[in-house]
Amino acid sequence: MNQDPEELLKYPIGKFVPAEKYNPKALEQDLEILLSLASRLDDATKDLNNIQLNTPYREGGWTVRQVVHHLSDSHLNAYIRTKWILTEDKPVIKAYNEKDWANTPENEEAPDVSISVIRALHIKWVHLIKRIPFEDLTRVMIHPAYNREMSLERMVQMYAWHSNHHLAHITNLRKRSGW
Repeated sequence: MNQDPEELLKYPIGKFVPAEKYNPKALEQDLEILLSLASRLDDATKDLNNIQLNTPYREGGWTVRQVVHHLSDSHLNAYIRTKWILTEDKPVIKAYNEKDWANTPENEEAPDVSISVIRALHIKWVHLIKRIPFEDLTRVMIHPAYNREMSLERMVQMYAWHSNHHLAHITNLRKRSGW
């Protein structure tokens, strides 16, 4: 089956599809993806100059710099949502406009600032997830934009996918551009 080239640029690893049955082994794999993200981002962005960092991964898409800062912002929100899920009964979480967040002035800084945040945050987040009973992964939040429940297990899966999704935007751009 031939996939639309524009769709491949948007979703280089495919769209998120949650596992039907989640188990401790799948959780461990997702947590390893989260723990390794900062190092993989370091590798993907090393030696890129400002022109390359300011290159969008596709027409109309974010720049490499914005992708890295977005990962930090998004995963900070996910960590806070995890805490809400674990400490409140079906919390309605706060949504945010990620496109507007990608354009705030601090996102003009070097990506290494956000990579450092991701490194520390993911250590803390993974330690938290590893220390809760597996059953707590079934606890849920309500996302106001969709008005539906999302379990912590689905959120962990989604952010592991999210990590690989945006990393592929950067690595695929590097390959296409010969960087």
